Amino acid sequence: MEMSKGKAKKWLIGTVLSIAMLTVTACGGSTSEGGQNSGDKGSEKQKLVIYTARDKNVVEEIIPKFEEQNPGMEVEVLTMGAQQILERVRGEKANPQADFWWGGTQSALMTAADEDLLESVKPSFADSIPAMYKDSQDRWYGEMLLPEVIMYNSTALKKEDAPKDWDDLLDPKYKDKIIIRGVLASGTMRTIYSSMIFRQDASDPAKGYEWLKKLDANTKEYAQDPTNLYLKLGREEGTLSLWNLQDIMLQKELQKQPFDFIYPASGAPILVDGVGVVKGAKNKDAAMKFYEFLFDSKLRVELAEKLYQIPTRTDISKDTLPAWLQGLELKPLDIDWAVMAEKEKEWMQHWDENIKGKGSK
Repeated sequence: MEMSKGKAKKWLIGTVLSIAMLTVTACGGSTSEGGQNSGDKGSEKQKLVIYTARDKNVVEEIIPKFEEQNPGMEVEVLTMGAQQILERVRGEKANPQADFWWGGTQSALMTAADEDLLESVKPSFADSIPAMYKDSQDRWYGEMLLPEVIMYNSTALKKEDAPKDWDDLLDPKYKDKIIIRGVLASGTMRTIYSSMIFRQDASDPAKGYEWLKKLDANTKEYAQDPTNLYLKLGREEGTLSLWNLQDIMLQKELQKQPFDFIYPASGAPILVDGVGVVKGAKNKDAAMKFYEFLFDSKLRVELAEKLYQIPTRTDISKDTLPAWLQGLELKPLDIDWAVMAEKEKEWMQHWDENIKGKGSK
């Protein structure tokens, strides 16, 4: 965690791994009194607590801009996996510590909405987001689209030698070449693995389980977190992974990592990565300010250019979007996301208990 230079305010960026951090967070969340009305008290500093699954490059790009527009706002950001956010918000339901959930899979947000963990709020840009990318009761909205693709080390592996589609990953020649980000804590990986089960036969997950068992046989190891994944792939401890297109591009272009991607020939699960206001947020007004800021059309174009985000807003002129996005053909896998949301927990528990680390046996 570092304090941003030149600012009196600070935000926290870090995976919540200890009771000490939990205590700090709880204390921080409880100090904001009358948060929903704090916007009416000009003499009081507003506070905003955000749980995010966003890459640190994204956080460091956006939060300073928001703070600049809102100089009286104290912003605290805690970074963790999308699934971890769901579990934490669920655990804090009786006494919410976060105000805004920034970055969650469609499945996780649907589950949160069903469990009454998200506020129903209709932002000003609501009509510019297609129905398929938002909750019908305004409890969450998709911020961007994340195609889940095949990632490879472009120094160690030529593009023509990389897998062209999902089933190619099962080829014995890729044994011990694949490193996977730890699945259960990652919304991205849960989506990819659940999609692999769904594409085989959602009504009979045994076929998908068998597919994942073969993938496990080719998997060298499961990385603890994205940072660990990038380190291992960069060191060529493995040459292949499965990950979202945006983060691959961020690592390639901003961090100069030797990474590239293959868009699977049969299509990719295109994850709707969304946001929502936590039910019972102590600083709801501040959360709504961030909500509106985050979806500003000019910011969306800027983030597409700088951070390789694919916006969900349909009222943005294609001519204003960067060349990389204009030339990208998004071929989706045919997925029923409601079924995925319903089955994901069951499927992933089975994978963890019966498949992980057992594919070669």
